Amino acid sequence: MLRRPLIHALLAALAAIPLTLVVGLTVPSPAQPATAAPVRVMPLGDSITGSPGCWRSVLWNRLQSTGHTDVDFVGTLGPQGCGQPYDGDNEGHGGYLATNVANQNLLPGWLAATRPDIVLMHFGTNDAWSDIPPATILAAYGRLVEQMRASNPAMKVLVAKIIPMAPPTCPACGQRVVALNDAIDGWAAATGTSASPVVVVDQWTGFSTATDTYDGVHPNAAGDLKMADRWYPALVAALGGVTPTPTGNPTPTPTASPTPTTGCTADYRVVGQWQGGFQGEVTVRNSGATPVSGWTVRFGFADGQRISQSWNAQLAQSGAEVTARNMAWNGTLAPGAQASFGFLGSTAGSTAVGAVSCAAD
Repeated sequence: MLRRPLIHALLAALAAIPLTLVVGLTVPSPAQPATAAPVRVMPLGDSITGSPGCWRSVLWNRLQSTGHTDVDFVGTLGPQGCGQPYDGDNEGHGGYLATNVANQNLLPGWLAATRPDIVLMHFGTNDAWSDIPPATILAAYGRLVEQMRASNPAMKVLVAKIIPMAPPTCPACGQRVVALNDAIDGWAAATGTSASPVVVVDQWTGFSTATDTYDGVHPNAAGDLKMADRWYPALVAALGGVTPTPTGNPTPTPTASPTPTTGCTADYRVVGQWQGGFQGEVTVRNSGATPVSGWTVRFGFADGQRISQSWNAQLAQSGAEVTARNMAWNGTLAPGAQASFGFLGSTAGSTAVGAVSCAAD
């Protein structure tokens, strides 16, 4: 048994210990939950990607507005404007050739500095302009993919069929792009793996050098929108761990004939399809002789498709019936002018729609 003086001494010593120390020793701070790292996406290419490459700003803001906020665009180059806030880091090097980047081993340094998980590659325009054979360009693509996988064995690579070009000083360039794009599907099929898929994104089909570029080569605002429309579903699928399957149709055709109504017509087509989903696009055209101040498009799905996301229109779906109304900024159309909107949908297989109608205000 302790003597009374010793008990008094122990009580006095305990009283002298600061309360904060006692609390700190007995009540540890709760552990904070770990925050998932954002997915790092590298846009890779030439001036179409980086000078200024404003399709990236459209794509970034669409990702943000549809809930994909855990994405970090990466690259050793920064943004060059585009008129709206966005994550502008990229590897779009104006004037560069894919063959030179591969042969000079420039990519490994960029990869080491940025550590991407996904690469969006639109590369080869300058190679085609330089009359480099498609086989040589694809060999460079292969070397670049090898370097990507050395950086990250699980790299997901989205490779574009590059947009067409018609520069006044290169009349043969248009056909050279066609020859390159025709070879990309086979190369991608032979190069992709389950651990590191290579997915082809068709940026060529439906892209017009006359209306979607300002010089026959570089996209204008309409071209930027089209490029973002094509990248978006493939990138969203890659973010979700799903590898889209190309449709195998290099020139998509409308799945329903447009039904003209007073003032406007609407043309629906499927841009791309993958397991369980697809991307649709509708082009609205003022077919009358006077301006319209607004439009409404209606169509019906034939096989239980459901729209999950949309852009450039206000979409509502009730059962199989879909109604799309213009936004405030794309409703006014002069005679012959057009606007387009797009959407993502789920499907068990079919992407067909019934008759498409358009009513002008």
